[in-house]
Amino acid sequence: MSVPPRAVQLNEANAFLKEHPEVLYVDLLIADMNGVVRGKRIERTSLHKVYEKGINLPASLFALDINGSTVESTGLGLDIGDADRICYPIPDTLSNEPWQKRPTAQLLMTMHELEGEPFFADPREVLRQVVSKFDEMGLTICAAFELEFYLIDQENVNGRPQPPRSPISGKRPMSTQVYLIDDLDEYVDCLQDILEGAKEQGIPADAIVKESAPAQFEVNLHHVADPMKACDYAVLLKRLIKNIAYDHEMDTTFMAKPYPGQAGNGLHVHISVLDKDGKNIFTSEDPEQNAALRHAIGGVLETLPASMAFLCPNVNSYRRFGAQFYVPNSPSWGLDNRTVALRVPTGAPDAVRIEHRVAGADANPYLLMAAVLAGVHHGLTNKVEPGAPTEGNSYEQNEQSLPNNLRDALRELDDSEILAKYIDPKYIDIFVACKESELEEFEHSISDLEYNWYLHTV
Repeated sequence: MSVPPRAVQLNEANAFLKEHPEVLYVDLLIADMNGVVRGKRIERTSLHKVYEKGINLPASLFALDINGSTVESTGLGLDIGDADRICYPIPDTLSNEPWQKRPTAQLLMTMHELEGEPFFADPREVLRQVVSKFDEMGLTICAAFELEFYLIDQENVNGRPQPPRSPISGKRPMSTQVYLIDDLDEYVDCLQDILEGAKEQGIPADAIVKESAPAQFEVNLHHVADPMKACDYAVLLKRLIKNIAYDHEMDTTFMAKPYPGQAGNGLHVHISVLDKDGKNIFTSEDPEQNAALRHAIGGVLETLPASMAFLCPNVNSYRRFGAQFYVPNSPSWGLDNRTVALRVPTGAPDAVRIEHRVAGADANPYLLMAAVLAGVHHGLTNKVEPGAPTEGNSYEQNEQSLPNNLRDALRELDDSEILAKYIDPKYIDIFVACKESELEEFEHSISDLEYNWYLHTV
């Protein structure tokens, strides 16, 4: 992958600045291992230089834990003198930030070695390496995300979140009724601003639905024939939602399980595969009889245990699982069945696709997509059969077998010979080191529950 030609870069910058003379600043954004957006803010007069020469950021940006501290065991910090790499713009990601009081634009970046080659530890590069294997086969991935989130109050109660008061009724919502239109009306200004802001930024978000918990919603993104672009959209959408909500004096969370006893936040991804003529290779009147679809499903199911650390990368991620919340806990598949890990929606034959239902909204979209596509490619090239589809309630028929905690998930990832063929083992080592560091810190903390149980009891 070479850096985009200078002339193309400068043309994009020139056109944008000419169309938006009001813009004063530009935020240069790059998503770290946790999907947290980091970067720099520059004045508009420096934009041409960014397109021409890039910007420097330390390689340790991809060795940060969830608190923003460098995990030195990754080898990307002091061991290399906390050295810089160079970041270049991702084409077609320059857009306005509609929430800013001072006119500001944003631009996604990706990291490269100083000599120009992509930097292996950038999650976007991790995904690109997997996508390149489909390019070699003359296949194109078509992908779309469904992103769930909670609106929450800007003030916590004893450190815990609470639903925000409705701008209309002044009441805090208690409803758990999925798809309830009235709940959309309670927050209509904020939700409509999210959709309009997405349109302004070129993010293909076309619908918001009420989910099954108080002030929980889901945004649906249109499918695009570029999985990297689909992930770019997901990263930018999360940032948009957070900032629009804040403008409406609310906060948001994409935490996998913010409330005990309520549904968690998921990040479902829809996948289909197009041949060189643009035809969906999963097209079928009877999906069970489509060999390509079966093999893709078989590969994803076989790699699912090893993928869990990418799909559910945090300690809290595993609190989301439970039959009552439609979060699958076994490698299972079925036709139009929301209790399984891989659902094949039934409908038009040319719209047959795989809906992957395991990941939480706290996952890095690039790493999630890389793991899923590694499974798809493995299945297609090795003709992996998935077994019979599950009919009815998967939770009653399939025993829980996926890792149910972060430590086990990291072990599965570290030991996977299949994923190591798709994702650079050096990157897997960095990811595991970061997450083991977080896990160690978590396990050495003392929770309120421990004090309640043991302080005056034992």
